[in-house]
Amino acid sequence: MGAYPTQLVPLRAGMVLDHYRIDSMVATSGMATIYRATDMTTDRTVAIKLPHFEMESDPVFFDRFQREEAIGTTLSHPGIIKVYAEENRSRLYMVLEWVEGRLLRQVINESGKLSPDRAVRMILQICDALDYIHGQGVVHRDLKPENIMVDGDDRIKLIDFGIASKAGARRLTFGKLSKTQGTPEYISPEQIKGKRGDARSDIYSVGVILYEMLAGETPFCGSDPFLILNAKTHSDPPPPRKIAAEIPPALEEIMLRALERDPLNRYRDARELAWDLQHQEQVVVGSSADRRALNNQHAQGKRGVFPYVLMGLIPLAILALLLYVAGHG
Repeated sequence: MGAYPTQLVPLRAGMVLDHYRIDSMVATSGMATIYRATDMTTDRTVAIKLPHFEMESDPVFFDRFQREEAIGTTLSHPGIIKVYAEENRSRLYMVLEWVEGRLLRQVINESGKLSPDRAVRMILQICDALDYIHGQGVVHRDLKPENIMVDGDDRIKLIDFGIASKAGARRLTFGKLSKTQGTPEYISPEQIKGKRGDARSDIYSVGVILYEMLAGETPFCGSDPFLILNAKTHSDPPPPRKIAAEIPPALEEIMLRALERDPLNRYRDARELAWDLQHQEQVVVGSSADRRALNNQHAQGKRGVFPYVLMGLIPLAILALLLYVAGHG
């Protein structure tokens, strides 16, 4: 698992980790603590992600941590937090770009609901970042307000690629960490069923985030995560305009298409979702059945015409047969 010492000292402000001076602790989770630090060789402010002691000894977590860093160092986009390569380390940690801002979760909690214009501006940035990572063969798989940073000008950055997947990379078996493979409120139905998920899984999560921004709650919510997961795989989300009537009908239509249970009925990619958000006046508002029929038409193209023509001829053939039999009876 690497040549890291087994006896490690907790970090405090003023301590030096290799060539990084620890300034303060800024956040902690069940698996890691984030510190603000200064790179003493460049005087650059960075973030240090340091796993908790008990996680460092877990070989699965170690593999996951390395995967996150490997993916992060290959990505370069203004909407994605940078991960800096660091070869010589005395212990396991990750060096990231320091972002002045707060989590989208805090923004939503403070605002309750966001205006449609503000929500769409943020989602368009998320779509741009997703379009980039999907083009690199990367799927985030854990998009949620806790994994999106927002600065004072509402510019966003995606963070935490801890369970991201990359095309061609082997699939990790998370064992006791399997509970972290997506968050119940935001995970897509196909991921619930054990599928790895693709770009359309991220689209589903974006639909949940937009829904929460505008309606003030997620489509499926509650205290029991198993009930949430079950509802997602068997039920359609409540129309958000029933919760917040001020949501424009076209925006509701966009959300519901992003939240289709079958990924084939969702937006194909982030670019297609962004186009509808930017051209809401051209979005056709209809029922769920209408939306799925329209998607099927696009998917089938001309190949879908022949079966329907054939089905239409069957009654005519039966009628002709009956007339023939009656005339020769």
